[in-house]
Amino acid sequence: MTNLTIDLTATILTKIKDLPLAQQQEIIDFIEFIRDKHTKDLVEKNKYPQKRIAGLYKGKGWISEDFNQPLPPDFLG
Repeated sequence: MTNLTIDLTATILTKIKDLPLAQQQEIIDFIEFIRDKHTKDLVEKNKYPQKRIAGLYKGKGWISEDFNQPLPPDFLG
C-alpha cells in the first residue's frame, strides 16, 4: 500500500465517522451496490468465466421415445 492510498483511506474514514449512523449505513449500502455491480459486470464480460463441469447431471434427465412424434389432435384443445 502506498502512502497516497493510506492517506486517502484515512481521509475517507474520518469523514464517514463524522456522519450520523443512518448516513453511514447509506454509505455501506452504496459500497455494496458498487461492488456487486462491478462483480456482475466482470462475470458477464467473461473476465472470470464460470467453468462448466461436463457430465455433472448425467443420467438425471430423459427424453421420451416418442418425443419427435406429432401431438394428438385433441392435445391443443
